[in-house]
Amino acid sequence: MGTDLVSRLGTSRTAGSWVDSAGRPVVAVTDEKAADEVERAGAQAKMVRHSMSDLKSATATLRSAPRVPGTAWALDYKSNEVVVRGDSTVSASDWSRLTEVAEGIGGFVRMERTEGAFTTRINGAEPILSTAGRCSAGFNVTDGKTDFILTAGHCGPDGSVWFADDRGREQVGTSLKGSFPGDDYSLVKYDSGRAGEGADVVAVGDGKGVRITGVADPEVGQKIFRSGSTSGLRQGEVTALNATVNYPEGTVTGLIETNVCAEPGDSGGPMFADGVALGLTSGGSGDCAAGGTTFFQPVTKALTELGVKLIVAKQAGGGTGASPAPSASQGAASPASPGSSAPVTGEDVSGLLTRLTDPRNVGPGLLVIAGSLVALVATRWIRAEQDRKAYRQYYSATWG
Repeated sequence: MGTDLVSRLGTSRTAGSWVDSAGRPVVAVTDEKAADEVERAGAQAKMVRHSMSDLKSATATLRSAPRVPGTAWALDYKSNEVVVRGDSTVSASDWSRLTEVAEGIGGFVRMERTEGAFTTRINGAEPILSTAGRCSAGFNVTDGKTDFILTAGHCGPDGSVWFADDRGREQVGTSLKGSFPGDDYSLVKYDSGRAGEGADVVAVGDGKGVRITGVADPEVGQKIFRSGSTSGLRQGEVTALNATVNYPEGTVTGLIETNVCAEPGDSGGPMFADGVALGLTSGGSGDCAAGGTTFFQPVTKALTELGVKLIVAKQAGGGTGASPAPSASQGAASPASPGSSAPVTGEDVSGLLTRLTDPRNVGPGLLVIAGSLVALVATRWIRAEQDRKAYRQYYSATWG
């Protein structure tokens, strides 16, 4: 409802929407007439000074300033501000220059320093990864003829070869196309052309999973789950939308900001809520011991840009979810295999959160889409058997 009201009233009369703690939509408005329309529709109105047009104009000015790696900004609808953050890598001089830009925009730009560093959530130091590092599969998608894994774009360039084991023996697929920086998504084409049985499931550990029934854009304040091959299943909340992050590798825009934690290796993993796909893990700061901020690539944009649809579960009555795709078995799934799914029971996933995030129940590679694929991203040259041997020799030399 909040999103629809914002769209109808326009960017000069509104400044975003969010969901309050009771689940009621709240819309920021700039005039009394807009407030009355919001209240009549059944939502709560909050009067603010600055419109969405003002907020977006501010971010445009920030983008036009000299790029500073280690900075990020997002629209805080609740406070009616643009929040600019600088991590520990940003020098005092760079921060001072960016602060001057913010002061020139106006008092609704809030400057904050944060601990840690904004990095993509990829790690090449784990003994289960290739030279490109470890990532997590996101969601299974299809173009109607071939199935793919949707994951983060920074995990590897086009042509990267993905494996399901740490020795480069079980090849799963090859990166076909994607976008990074700018956006952060990519497709991995299955070598077999098919995702396999139960491709509509996000595995969350301990033999449990969540069936994906559709795709949507999230709301600020929405409760969400994220899973990944390093830190497992985690719970959090959407804190901002349209975030921009200046990673060392480049700038990514249009991201979802959350307070859920993530760690290196969780890149590309799925964010979802109530069986609805929302995002792909991009990057952030902090970890799951101290907490932190994690940014996600919206799934809706990735699907549109790539020309694919989400593989979703059948609905009651034989229909399909929001993104029509080949259906998967509704019964007990077979043992998880790379790129397929984990068994699903009727138990509520949210009630399992504490047990599922216990490290004893989370093994490397078990908490990814479709049986929790641990994708091993290799470089373009790992193709022939001779190259595979070279890859294994490199692995032995660097990680024992």
